[in-house]
Amino acid sequence: MPIRRVVSKWSKTDALLASPELRTYVPDTRKFGRPALEEMLHRFGMVYVKPIRGTFGLGVIRVEYDASAAEPYFFQSGERLYRFSSFDAMYAALQRAKRPRDYLVQQGIELLRHNGRRFDFRVMVQQSPAGRWESTGTIGRLAHPRKIVTNYHSGGTPMPFETLMKEACAQRGISLADYHKWLHLLGVRTVQTLERRFPGLKEVGIDVAVDRDMKPWILEVNTKPDPYIFLHLPDRSVYRRIRAYAVAYGRFRKKSKRVHRRRGGRRRTSG
Repeated sequence: MPIRRVVSKWSKTDALLASPELRTYVPDTRKFGRPALEEMLHRFGMVYVKPIRGTFGLGVIRVEYDASAAEPYFFQSGERLYRFSSFDAMYAALQRAKRPRDYLVQQGIELLRHNGRRFDFRVMVQQSPAGRWESTGTIGRLAHPRKIVTNYHSGGTPMPFETLMKEACAQRGISLADYHKWLHLLGVRTVQTLERRFPGLKEVGIDVAVDRDMKPWILEVNTKPDPYIFLHLPDRSVYRRIRAYAVAYGRFRKKSKRVHRRRGGRRRTSG
């Protein structure tokens, strides 16, 4: 069976919101439109406007409202910040700034920070050679200081989970190992829920944010996750395991063995 891919962010989010167990970990998310944007912006103070189809954080815009400011409406696209005195003016500019495609609007989450920079995590979940879902790796993504997204391809810095969460866990008396296991369990439950609607999944990358109360939030799910980001971890065994699983379910070919000739005509293989 070919590996199932689901492109629409809305379809995947809708499946998670339908789960009584997981909906509490999913930010309020709706299809983009003026009424939804205005209501959510005034309710949450910050929202993200995202293309329903897209990768690498491209086209994502953060929109904020601060009633105490002289220009209370503003949004950031890339590294540029735009301010407005009215919702109407902001909405008109936003329509010009966003790409000509379908979007969704998602409740903004105030992420934990490391050295003043926001971060989140990519949790990799794969089907094992035995057919079980397993969380095979977690890597942090530290946002570029001038950007709103954490993606590596948009300037984010990959970092180990322990480096980013050690201080936050210590301050709150939480076991770093136990919190890591919790994220892995959340990852497996997320994929099990998605699989009921989208049979044929083999691998999923889950973008998880942690707020100031240490609650994890499922921001997005990718059914064709980038495994190479895990090469940035000091522990290379994480990437080797991810690749081995991907070979087992057919995403990658097994590395071919190379033949080396020793002195005396004897041969050995490696790879």
